Amino acid sequence: MRHNRSLAISLSVLTAVCAGQSADLRAGQASSVSNPARAGEQAFRALYKELVEINTTLSIGSCTEAANAMKAHLVKAGYPENDLHLIVPPNQPRFGNLIALLPGTDASLKPLMLLAHLDVVEAKREDWVRDPFRLVEEGGYFYARGAADDKSMASIFTDSMIRFKQDGYKPRRGIKLALTCGEETPDTFNGVRYLLDHHRELMDAVLALNEGGGGRLDAKTGAYQYNGIQAGEKTYQDFTLETVNPGGHSARPTPDNAIYQMAQALAKVQAFEFPVEFNDVTRRYFATYGEIIGGAQGADMKAVAASGDAAAVSRLKKDPTINGMLHTTCITTIINGGHAPNALPQHVTANVNCRIFPGHPAEEIRQTLISTIGDTGVKVSFQAEPDKNGPPPPLTRDIMGPIEQLTSEMFPGVPVVPAQASGGTDGRFLTPAGVPTYGVSGGFSDGATTNAHGLNERVRVQSLMESREFLYRLARMYAGGN
Repeated sequence: MRHNRSLAISLSVLTAVCAGQSADLRAGQASSVSNPARAGEQAFRALYKELVEINTTLSIGSCTEAANAMKAHLVKAGYPENDLHLIVPPNQPRFGNLIALLPGTDASLKPLMLLAHLDVVEAKREDWVRDPFRLVEEGGYFYARGAADDKSMASIFTDSMIRFKQDGYKPRRGIKLALTCGEETPDTFNGVRYLLDHHRELMDAVLALNEGGGGRLDAKTGAYQYNGIQAGEKTYQDFTLETVNPGGHSARPTPDNAIYQMAQALAKVQAFEFPVEFNDVTRRYFATYGEIIGGAQGADMKAVAASGDAAAVSRLKKDPTINGMLHTTCITTIINGGHAPNALPQHVTANVNCRIFPGHPAEEIRQTLISTIGDTGVKVSFQAEPDKNGPPPPLTRDIMGPIEQLTSEMFPGVPVVPAQASGGTDGRFLTPAGVPTYGVSGGFSDGATTNAHGLNERVRVQSLMESREFLYRLARMYAGGN
């Protein structure tokens, strides 16, 4: 694609500039981040707490309040109003987005974008051990809704913009902060999509750093296994399944019950599996991570990367995370039906959520669901207009070099491993629009207990602080200057 070539050309001027001293981190040991790296940590903690405790759920929260709060920090740091853009869609006062720019010294270069979303998934207080909208530090972890997804990155990027000003940093390439709303609820509103449609100039960038990537810890030993970079992701698509029936009195049952008809359709969806497939990113991930972990699972990962070994695939599918990487998946998430306890059901709907492997249009998946169900009485439709699908962004040396260099400095001996996300991020809008988007954080977790979207969401305090330094320095490396 044309933007891939322009990316390589425009990044060829990249200067590897890092601020502060390197951290010394051995696998399984605590980080000894240098004093300069920890400068301003208390202010960062306060900003992080403030942002986390602003409710930004769809139901009652406000991204606009959060965007205004972060804007106030940037104004205090010295950013002029003409470099700050608070974009609130007409008639949607709670869905505010913030774009901030630190201009570069070379106006011919497109800026680097630091992208994070302000909104969070719903959370019920009665289900949580702690108040989900109060940041709690306990046992080496921060707990709260959004503590990880994605207010950790939104706080780090805002803090980085403040640090750039405080340091008197003059980037060669401008640095653009984009704090957006609606990543978690794109069928209601999505800030990135809205900004691309209505304020395209504000979203112009050579590339974007985003959520979705991160380091992996060994869950048993705490050893640092790899630092991940997300390059590409599956396409998110909800399908609505619908059955209708004349209904009637429950004392006069008929064989064509709408609920039973839907149940049979969903059972067929449950039993169906999309074929396993690979692309360059996923094949490289399985081969590399298999070498890292070793053992039986490592051998299976290397085997599927090399030949797609069917027995190894069968064993790996038992791991939900790995299963999601191997193929398109579709799962029923919501069902509604019936209108009275003493009446035959007249109308039943179900939501089937699909995560589509790159390269397959949503209509192809819809047709597969229709043929799998095999019942013309079950209507299958798009819950919302399908997203534009595109290839993964390129993993050139200009992209990988700075990440590998910084990983070597901060986490000696830890490899960088590209991966494809099974979930979805705002990269699915930006990359097809010509802004290659990469998930990278430099924050490490065990991959199982962060509980993003779930109960008692948390992030390791040490990992958050390491991510803060990693992303600050990585942005400077991509932007160049001094």
